[in-house]
Amino acid sequence: MFEIIPNWHPVFVHFPIAFTTAAAAFIATGLLFNNASWANQSLTTGRWMLWGAAIFACIAAVFGMFAYNSVDHDEAGHLAMTIHRNWALGAVAALVLLTALDAWLRRSLAKPSYGFLMLLLVALLLVLSTAWHGGEVVFRHGLGVMSLPESEGHGHHHGAEHEHDEMPMQGKDTSDAHHDEANGEHHDDGLADSVDTRHENSAHSHAPGTPSHKD
Repeated sequence: MFEIIPNWHPVFVHFPIAFTTAAAAFIATGLLFNNASWANQSLTTGRWMLWGAAIFACIAAVFGMFAYNSVDHDEAGHLAMTIHRNWALGAVAALVLLTALDAWLRRSLAKPSYGFLMLLLVALLLVLSTAWHGGEVVFRHGLGVMSLPESEGHGHHHGAEHEHDEMPMQGKDTSDAHHDEANGEHHDDGLADSVDTRHENSAHSHAPGTPSHKD
């Protein structure tokens, strides 16, 4: 089986986020538009999304505990992981309790109420906070990653239009300065040759019958 860094935890963490968000959206839609023909279908879809969120949250939590006890970390990283773990445990508990409440409602043939929706929104906030702290663990502290890119300093180039090695010349456009510096001597010589050539031509080209002159 192929290896995933740090383990299978990153594979499952997105499902509770997506399912909880979808559950809140479908149940809220079904309650707000309860007179619509599709309101019951929206409520049913939201309740199934809630069950999916609880199941995948439990799976992600199990692999998250494995990662918590196995990845290399420093003191700051350990604190970040602990905060993430505590929020995750609260989110999992909230989703499991809401799923149990939904199972009881199904047995009594009752529908979710606005109170149920408020509890679900609280669970969603717990899930989103858990996801935020999980991102802090990985992207701020670098935990669970195999390697970090090495900085190349300020001498790298992204292309001709992004070169930053030369500072602009005082009072003159940079491109003109480079052009003049590279080709100035060539232009001066060419200009001098052109002037000499015109002078020679003017000294030896006279109209017929015109007496010669001295410069």
